Amino acid sequence: MLMHANVQRYVAIKRGLGYKFADQEQMLYKYAVFADAHGDEHTSASRMIEWASSAPSGQRSREWLRVVRHFAISMHAEDERNEIPTRDAFGRGKRPRPRPHILTEADIDRIMQAALTVPPVASITPYTYHYLFGLLATTGLRVSEAVALAETDIVPDGLVIRETKLRKARLVPIHPSTRAALTEYLTLRRRIGGPDSHVFVLSTGEPPDHATVSRTFVRLARQVGLRGPQGERGPRLHDLRHSFAVRSLEQCGSDRAAISRHMLALSTYLGHACLSDTYWYLEATPVLVRQIADATEAFREGGAA
Repeated sequence: MLMHANVQRYVAIKRGLGYKFADQEQMLYKYAVFADAHGDEHTSASRMIEWASSAPSGQRSREWLRVVRHFAISMHAEDERNEIPTRDAFGRGKRPRPRPHILTEADIDRIMQAALTVPPVASITPYTYHYLFGLLATTGLRVSEAVALAETDIVPDGLVIRETKLRKARLVPIHPSTRAALTEYLTLRRRIGGPDSHVFVLSTGEPPDHATVSRTFVRLARQVGLRGPQGERGPRLHDLRHSFAVRSLEQCGSDRAAISRHMLALSTYLGHACLSDTYWYLEATPVLVRQIADATEAFREGGAA
């Protein structure tokens, strides 16, 4: 059980530094079982590659190897007998960026209305999905942040987001219409939602998990005709965050100074550590393309003058 103990210590260090480290922890403990079964006292490069090769896909093998390789680097720093596997044992690979579907207000409204039909009827569940999707669309919150909200996180200045991806709390201002919608939901929720402290709960009295929210969104998107049959690509829950980022940028028009200010503000609002992370969420739309064309034409004419 030597490798298991080393993994346990490594995970504790990561958690102490503020990382959630949930998925990585599961991977590392699986590797530890494999390594301990072979009697490994130190990390073995060949053993790590052998273990990672059992992943269900090439992409997953690269991910598994990346996680255990970082562990091996930490172990090697303590004892040089710990080997570090090569980075590219399964090829470099490159995580493709799924092309986002930028939803219109009409698209979002159709999904929100369809959410009111989610069973069980006459329970809090359909209203939870209706208002939860609305909040995600108007704030760009991560679904994990939204479902973690407690009633005490709704303050006069907005929403206090505590369960962030980077474990850093931030304040998200909200529009008066969003606050009014939350108030409507909470009035209903206090009558039929149960005593749980979370804002969003299902008929079970507990908050929904991320995967269930995502599956429900996909099912409703298919129900209203925004997605094709199973297996075809279409709008995902995360596209609400993409759509928020893009639609908010469209409001800047062709004012380059306003765009620069907006991008910094948007990055903070979305809870990103780097501005480059915010650019990941942007996608060309007819409105943005037209604004770029207008700005380019104005620059050309100004230069010619």
